[in-house]
Amino acid sequence: MTSSRTLHLAAELAPGAGDSPSPFASAAARTAAPVVAGTAARTVAFARLAEAAALDFLTHDDSFTRPGLDALTVLARIAPETRSIGLVPTVTTTHTEPFHVQAAVATLDWVSRGRAGWRIAVSPTGAEARLFGRRPVPPTAELWQEAGEVAEVSRKLWDSWEDDAEIRDAATGRFVDRRKLHHVNFQGATFSVTGPSIVPRPPQGNPVTVVDATRPAARDTAAHHADVALIRASSAEEAAALRAELRQGARAHGRDPGQLRVLLSATVDLDAYEGGPGALAELIAGWHGGCAIDGFHLVPAVPERDLERFTADTVTRLRDRGLFRTAYEGATLRDHLGLVRPVSQYATAARATTGAPA
Repeated sequence: MTSSRTLHLAAELAPGAGDSPSPFASAAARTAAPVVAGTAARTVAFARLAEAAALDFLTHDDSFTRPGLDALTVLARIAPETRSIGLVPTVTTTHTEPFHVQAAVATLDWVSRGRAGWRIAVSPTGAEARLFGRRPVPPTAELWQEAGEVAEVSRKLWDSWEDDAEIRDAATGRFVDRRKLHHVNFQGATFSVTGPSIVPRPPQGNPVTVVDATRPAARDTAAHHADVALIRASSAEEAAALRAELRQGARAHGRDPGQLRVLLSATVDLDAYEGGPGALAELIAGWHGGCAIDGFHLVPAVPERDLERFTADTVTRLRDRGLFRTAYEGATLRDHLGLVRPVSQYATAARATTGAPA
């Protein structure tokens, strides 16, 4: 590659995904109703198409009112049918148990051998709340605060098993070293978790956390907890301002802003959009080169058409300019995104207490 900055590319699998209009979609695509996802074979075919183009990851949208299969279940089905591409289901943190959520995401990371992420979402409507009958819907800002706490306790639970906690010694009948399991003892505003997790530490340490930061209420949660933030913008200047805001927020939370990837998420109709796949390649190259974005997340208006055109034409043009990989260079989603594998916070604390070498 000739570029010193890695370009990241991702795509959405679920038809009709996306919750706001895009300047890159036709009027018909902007008003079209979501359709139910098709067969497993169709979804696997899409995933393999994206993997052949070496995209960083695939997302699968979901909500409690969206028809179709659970996104986690769909991507667990795709995991053994793929080898390299990242798999990122939308996971709703409202009305769900954080302990169960983190265990499901950790399991996907094991099933995919280190390629899992999760896109955090909230459920802001009364219709979704009535499906459960547990509580009325809090203000959206409170839902995103709760989502941040779910992200925090999930990291703690993923870290609650040290990497070498499993012994698997058949001769002695010992499966785990109990000294390397840790209680998280987390108290949030709406839930508490003791831990440890019931799933060993995931291959990536922590699966990749994705947050759609388009709406202002979600931005602090994204800055605090996301590895990847998705934004929507109608100009490079708007995108650059949002990226700068998120990176500044990450720094304010004590994070390395260089470990936050900001991707433009856009619904694209490559049949009606002026200039087609070539114009899209120019836009991505220009916005990325100007440091407005770190990458692009395609939400295809018509997956059967637009994902194929994106991978066959747009991605090829970006490769020809030396902007995108020709093959995967690592095994995990964190590898694809250039993100470090975090050390277990409890293992670090244990070493500090015992004086053992790090």
